[in-house]
Amino acid sequence: MTPSNLFVPALLTSVLALGGCAVGPRFVTPQAGMPAGWSATSPNTTTTVPVESSAGWWRSFGDPELADLIDRAMGANFSVRQAALSIGEARAQRRMAAAGAWPQVDATASYENSRISERTATSSLLAAAGGGHGGGVAAAIPGLTNPFEQYQYGLSATWELDLFGRVRRGVEAADADTDAAIWDGRAVRVSLMAEVAAAYLDLRASEARRGVAAAAVETSQALLKLARDSRGHGLTNDVDLAAAAGAAASAEAELPPLDRQISADKNQLALLLALQPGALDAELDKAAIPLGAPAPVPLSLPANLARRRPDVRRAEAQLHAAVARQGVATAALYPAISLNTGFGYQASNTAQLGAWAAHYLTAGPSLDLPIFDAGQRRANVKLMDLRARSAALTYAQTVLTALHEVNDAITAYASAQSQEARLAEAAGDQRAALAMARRSFAAGAISFRDVLLAQDKQEQADLARSQASAQTAQAVVSLYRALGGGWREE
Repeated sequence: MTPSNLFVPALLTSVLALGGCAVGPRFVTPQAGMPAGWSATSPNTTTTVPVESSAGWWRSFGDPELADLIDRAMGANFSVRQAALSIGEARAQRRMAAAGAWPQVDATASYENSRISERTATSSLLAAAGGGHGGGVAAAIPGLTNPFEQYQYGLSATWELDLFGRVRRGVEAADADTDAAIWDGRAVRVSLMAEVAAAYLDLRASEARRGVAAAAVETSQALLKLARDSRGHGLTNDVDLAAAAGAAASAEAELPPLDRQISADKNQLALLLALQPGALDAELDKAAIPLGAPAPVPLSLPANLARRRPDVRRAEAQLHAAVARQGVATAALYPAISLNTGFGYQASNTAQLGAWAAHYLTAGPSLDLPIFDAGQRRANVKLMDLRARSAALTYAQTVLTALHEVNDAITAYASAQSQEARLAEAAGDQRAALAMARRSFAAGAISFRDVLLAQDKQEQADLARSQASAQTAQAVVSLYRALGGGWREE
């Protein structure tokens, strides 16, 4: 067996031996340092992980309109649709990377009409070799015409042997990029759920505050009438009448800002659902119902947060991709071997193009051995290493931020619950105080100014209680958002 015949078996043996080799560091799932429990607590939360899905957490408010708006936003919102396109793009990039592991086969066909110059040293030698007769180059080579034609068609194939894992590491990086795009899409959905819920709850809270303000207007008008009647009977003076009129005007002045906020909330919801301004007005006015108290928020242990939060999972996938690209850069330092082959037919005319004598065949390996590139490849290895280190820091920062956000959200939820309970008691006390003040004034025990003061305190207490209820609802949304939104324990 000749040395050339020995080369191919030896090469295949090397391929089998190195086929499983992939240079560069291997990715290991990072273990984020997590506390054993949450430092903040809330009376309306539980630290048991639910078995059932909490993906529909917004349904705990008992408002079917809110659930319908979120479901529609998931399919219509521009950010969600853009995230879906990004996932498709990442998957296409992955298919492109994976294609490098397979042979590349091409079909070729060509036609060429050429003429050899007769005024070169080569043509003179050919003419001399032909006996120096006339006719130049064509006379020197039997069967050659000048100019001449050539027809060709065939197949060619090239297969790069992935000896050092360049392609495999590239596929690994593309897989991680796809995971990052998927988790980014989930992060967008979590954010959208929270934004729709927050806008909707703010709308209902603004409507509730307007209801309180409208009731205050009715009360102030009733007190103004009482002041006028009392003035007619000499029980009050002009100062009391002017104070009652001023209180009524002030109460009416509270309505326009609330109407403006209600309109802004409706338009914000329309924007989140990719609708024109005002498209939801009739629907939202028809579906208006008071906010219900949300169910207790289920909390998992901090250790589970890193597997649930989409932004943490995205940061982990980005770290994985950065580590895999270190392998791609490292593999570029090593030789690249490709197997090349070609088969087809060549002839000077179409009549002979199909003859077996016109066929050609090429086969053999090629070696690309990096020798000198002024340090470009090694600089790329260093660059990928720095990017991986940066991605590791981003992951650690993302985890720490998540822990702080959850802890702060628990604290805010507990604070809002406590404040709402106290303000509800205060509002009840102020309503009772106003009723007693009106009775006392009718009995002549107190002045009308005391009635106006009691009415003002009752209005402020009702508004504060309404705002506290809205803050509690918003705190629930913020807590679910910090926990990763809707999830299903796998």
